[in-house]
Amino acid sequence: MSPGVHHHRERHRSGRAAWLRAAVLGANDGLLSVASLMLGVGAAAASRSQLLVAGFAAMAGGALSMAAGEFGSVSSQRDTELADLERERRELVATPEAELHELAGIYRERGLSHDLAHRVATELSAGNALEHHAREELGLELGNLARPAQAAGVSAVSFALGATLPVVLAIVLSSSARTVATVIGTLAGLIGLGVLGAHLGGAPKGKAAARLFALGAVALAGTTLVGKLVGNVV
Repeated sequence: MSPGVHHHRERHRSGRAAWLRAAVLGANDGLLSVASLMLGVGAAAASRSQLLVAGFAAMAGGALSMAAGEFGSVSSQRDTELADLERERRELVATPEAELHELAGIYRERGLSHDLAHRVATELSAGNALEHHAREELGLELGNLARPAQAAGVSAVSFALGATLPVVLAIVLSSSARTVATVIGTLAGLIGLGVLGAHLGGAPKGKAAARLFALGAVALAGTTLVGKLVGNVV
């Protein structure tokens, strides 16, 4: 290394995208959906026991539903990734020269000269050819394929954690204070989730927080209104 030149490692957050999306989505959904449900049920003049039954049922059902949905969705993504990799592996065995020219063509499109692109493609293909073809042709990293179990687990746990706040408020607060505290707590939690998700993902915090706050306010107001209307009718 030349004098005065310091090596530094850049911190990129794109590798966190899969689990971060699942965690933020799960916590946001758990907090907002269970809080909305409990506000709606509470607005229909339900008793504390009825409210808690609804809250715990929503927490368990939502966590399991999120896990199942994420597992199915990410499994389909992984199946597609593995099928593409297997197809690429067969092509490397059947037509190695054509694949070499294809890789060189990708580097030429990125600005390398014809000869340099061919030399780079040849040298890289002498190692793990599949790794380089997967990255350049398919946009896949062999060590960072979709993980269904991880996505399902993160979604279930984060949903349950998000849903804990409105359930705890229903347990510890009286009916007169419960509604206001649930609204304030839920909106504050959504702002916190927006800030946390933006921080971990390297995105603007204010925009993410404002987006979740606005959507949460609409959801809470809507379900409370529906609960009052249904309660009056029933």
